[in-house]
Amino acid sequence: MSKFKSFLIRTLQLALVLWAVVTILFLMFRLMPGNPLAAYIDPTFTAEQQEALIRQFGLDQPLWRQYFTYLANLLQGELGYSFRYRTPVADRIWLLLPNTLILTFSSLIVAYAFGILAGAWLAWRRGTRTEAAALPVVLATRAMPEFWLGMVLLAIFSFSLGWFPAGGTRSAGTSYDSLWALYTSSNFLSHLFLPMMTLAIYSQGLPLLLMRSNMLDVMKEDFITMAKIKGLSPFAVVIRHGARNALLPVMTSFAISVGYQLQGNVVVESVFSWPGLGRELVNAVAASDYPLAQGAFLMIAVVVIAMNLLADLLYSILDPRISHA
Repeated sequence: MSKFKSFLIRTLQLALVLWAVVTILFLMFRLMPGNPLAAYIDPTFTAEQQEALIRQFGLDQPLWRQYFTYLANLLQGELGYSFRYRTPVADRIWLLLPNTLILTFSSLIVAYAFGILAGAWLAWRRGTRTEAAALPVVLATRAMPEFWLGMVLLAIFSFSLGWFPAGGTRSAGTSYDSLWALYTSSNFLSHLFLPMMTLAIYSQGLPLLLMRSNMLDVMKEDFITMAKIKGLSPFAVVIRHGARNALLPVMTSFAISVGYQLQGNVVVESVFSWPGLGRELVNAVAASDYPLAQGAFLMIAVVVIAMNLLADLLYSILDPRISHA
């Protein structure tokens, strides 16, 4: 089977997954007990005004007709109106998405940079006291609940030492001419540091252990033995010859980790009051803002599915031997 055909089949499979997610989201919020417009209807509204509002949102229509209307609106980029903000859901999501993506990618870059180097080093130091002491620490950081780790960092570096702010993306009263000016400012970076490190510390275990495992296999290869016989330095053997050949599964796991990291963002963004999709999702559910919660869920699902597709594509590009039967 050609790579293009296998890629096309994989794309269609993920498109079906996205359709299933859209359908579940539609049914989940409409079959929940209670009035979906409870957060929107003012207590002073008369019965006639409430019925007019229900008709305006199309909730008086049969469920199947609501479903096809919902699909048609999605294809046009319409996600409805937020009950809480009285603005289009799409506008609110696009406003918060950059914050979530910056937090996600910055933490993963730190986690994978450290994990790759530390994993290669531990593979080289296999059987030593250094490895015996490091592995339990790595496993412990992976087992720590993200919200607990975030609160520990807050207690130490924000409340006790005062080195970093406790939450948000900027100090009160500050303003910037553009998003670029905000995201490149020291003020923003100081607010980003603690939530980024929380996710990075939690996430570094996967690339570290994966890199170590791959390196242990690579170090048994003949070309590594030949490099040692040539008298190359340990750095050249480990990094230039070993690590380069062990990177493939680690790099493809990066794309998949983006999707999983978004799930962790929901907790970390709430702990650090970070204005991203995760925190907005929690607030929307608490406020019964169903259109906004539905839109946030959908955007996270789209990113997860897109990253899985990218991982498949990267694997086939980086290793030409890979083919899908």
